[in-house]
Amino acid sequence: MSIQLSILPTNHFYAKTQAPNELFLEAICIYVATGFFMDDDTFWKDRVCLLPAHTHEVDALGYLISSTPNFNWYHEPEHRPFEVVLEEYVALLTQIVKEQVGNDQVILPLSGGLDSRSLAAVLQLLDNPVQAFSYEFEGGYHETKIARRIAQGCGFQFDAFRIGKGYLWDCIADLAQINGCYSEFTHPRQMAVLAQMKQMQGVFCLGHWGDVLFDRGVPEGTMDNDLVALLLKKMVKPGGMALAEKLWEVWGLEGQFRDYLVSRIETALAKIAIENASAKVRAFKTSQWAHRWTTTNLSVFAAAHPIRLPYYDDRMSDFICRVPEAYLADRRLQIAHIQKDKTLAGHTWQAQRPFNLNNYQYNKVPYNLPYRVLNKSKRLLKGWFGQPYVQRNFELQFLGADNDVQLKQYLFDPSLYGLIPQSIIDDFYAKFTKDDYVHYSHPISMLLTLSLFNKEVNQAVNRN
Repeated sequence: MSIQLSILPTNHFYAKTQAPNELFLEAICIYVATGFFMDDDTFWKDRVCLLPAHTHEVDALGYLISSTPNFNWYHEPEHRPFEVVLEEYVALLTQIVKEQVGNDQVILPLSGGLDSRSLAAVLQLLDNPVQAFSYEFEGGYHETKIARRIAQGCGFQFDAFRIGKGYLWDCIADLAQINGCYSEFTHPRQMAVLAQMKQMQGVFCLGHWGDVLFDRGVPEGTMDNDLVALLLKKMVKPGGMALAEKLWEVWGLEGQFRDYLVSRIETALAKIAIENASAKVRAFKTSQWAHRWTTTNLSVFAAAHPIRLPYYDDRMSDFICRVPEAYLADRRLQIAHIQKDKTLAGHTWQAQRPFNLNNYQYNKVPYNLPYRVLNKSKRLLKGWFGQPYVQRNFELQFLGADNDVQLKQYLFDPSLYGLIPQSIIDDFYAKFTKDDYVHYSHPISMLLTLSLFNKEVNQAVNRN
């Protein structure tokens, strides 16, 4: 059987290999440090996730025979005026959206950013009925206010949801089944509203990965010999290196974990035959964590309705390879597209709040000082009254007495100690609760994920 995968597949395909049927501990250490697996790694040595942009031959028993690239990232910018490239981009995005949604009703998750707003700019000109929705953290920034204004301006139906405390514990087993434990559980906050999403009608139109394709890959002036260090810094989550190194040591793996991870990054970068540093890193990000992290979390949307991803379309990747870097930097094309509609551009850009796409260049001192002072004062005032400002999903799922009871049931499950010694769990739980809960939230989340993975493995063994 031949399986041809696109540059960015919207789901994962797996195959067996002749390797030993045992845990791929080195790969799991990378997963613990970064939150995603690299290349075709999985939890197991004898199972691979088929690479994107390859054609794979798989036999009748599901064993991988061969893999051949069907696309190689390149960088051949065609120098033409920005206005010409903008017209090409808008035309391409419009064409892809039209083809993907057809005559279906569209479900559009809206945020305060640019990717979903770019899709709204296209969809408002089509005849498809659109059901938009947004969600915000309980006690956090009112992101749904921006989304509501965008939806109303475009004539879309709109629903607003709130991500509440402790929702994770009621659905964590379902989430483990949906994503196969290939992503930790506090990032896909849409899981909190899965039941509501299932009540909607239509196909999802999702703006994922537009923010990476349509921006600079690295800061201006980055040298080629700085790329590995830059990627290492971007990939490794706070506290992730410390936990991975502990596991590497206790599992008795050869060498040092950091050296192993660096070598994997170097090998993956070497396969991308692009000299331009920004374009090279963009290609690396797309083939690595877009495929193994972003796509994994799409599975929650797919559990409700079919998903459509315009920025995942092969034509979009090919287009990016031919656009001058100066036009991609700082989201220039997306901003210029949205600015064609001054009303749509006039709604707050969350990353530049309180400014919008018509005046975001004023988000600097002294113009933004009044907002910064007022915003900080509000947050401090709420904190004094016992209402801390919530910025991250884990704060709603891990903090507080009730959450702590649930969390400890998974972290301190004796069946997990065969994989991860209790001393390591004790150490990182103590650091999370006593030292710095923000810095150690990622290790705690990864330990939670591995606990669910371990449960799945034990249940599979018992069934057999």
